[in-house]
Amino acid sequence: MKIRIGAAVGIVILAAAIVPLGCSDRAWPAPRISVEPRVLVADGYDTAVLSIDASPGAPPRVSLEASPHLAAIEDLTGSASHWRARIRAGIIPGHIGVQVAFPGRPAARTSLVTTLDAEDSAEDGTPDFLRLTDAHDRAAFRRWFTYLAEAQYFADTRAAEITDCAALIRFAYREALRAHDGAWAAGAGLRVVPALDSVARYQYPFTPLGAALFRVRAGPFRPGDLTDGGFLEFADARTLWRSNTHLVSRELDRALPGDLLFYRRDSIRAVYHSMIYLGGSAFRAGGGRYLIYHTGPDGKDPGEIRLLSTEDLMRFPQAEWRPIPANPHFLGVYRWNILREAPEGDRAGR
Repeated sequence: MKIRIGAAVGIVILAAAIVPLGCSDRAWPAPRISVEPRVLVADGYDTAVLSIDASPGAPPRVSLEASPHLAAIEDLTGSASHWRARIRAGIIPGHIGVQVAFPGRPAARTSLVTTLDAEDSAEDGTPDFLRLTDAHDRAAFRRWFTYLAEAQYFADTRAAEITDCAALIRFAYREALRAHDGAWAAGAGLRVVPALDSVARYQYPFTPLGAALFRVRAGPFRPGDLTDGGFLEFADARTLWRSNTHLVSRELDRALPGDLLFYRRDSIRAVYHSMIYLGGSAFRAGGGRYLIYHTGPDGKDPGEIRLLSTEDLMRFPQAEWRPIPANPHFLGVYRWNILREAPEGDRAGR
């Protein structure tokens, strides 16, 4: 009996020694992970698949060891011993570390690289990484661009930088491309911050161009333009017209909210002027169509922002400001290059 008891005790002690080791978290190895492909194009759409093989348990925690503007984790799915996640590239190229961890177990790491999207499909000088090829993004940009421009007319205190027609456009364009989060709203100086979606593909100034948002030279985009002055933070009305927009029509009825009207008056030198077509007003009821513009300085007069209905502009006392084909000073309705719609088969539509 003693022998049997001793044997039983020995078995129990042996089992007690073995079981904790078998159940210890430290006994589990790091998960096996792989990512394909390892190189993505930084176009805001290209994706890689992260595969995770591990023993059954809670879902893994997947994190990127990089700026959130370089890439994002999407669609973690799976069950039991296999998980998958998509990694979507941003538009800023760079090296991205990937970490996968399960609770109480060693983490596994891998990496991938995103490369500059140097394409300029329209050969208009605007790189494809800036184009808003998704319809939702184009609509978000138009809503913010027109709202921010019109809000300056009704603001108690207007942005100090707005001193002429091009400055109003630059201000609204830049701010329309930001992330409209709480920090932005706190400093925006708006009476009302609308509940509008922001552009999703990227947020200014987190692009390969940084703060230098406006094309300032003719010709298609080349990678060297990122560093040799091809883009700047400043652009006058002529530069906005020639290098950042494209002709839609010389008929005002073809304009969409957020399009621009350009004029040229020739005297001793050519003088360019621009207006923003708003469509419906965000602040006035009645269903009319409106345009907004800054008159620009005139001597000691700093000028002012004006909000005008399309009907009033068509009947404007000075005929050179009427947006009609017969007016030689009216260059036409222009649309931002970033709003060129993608050809069929673009990545965003796949």
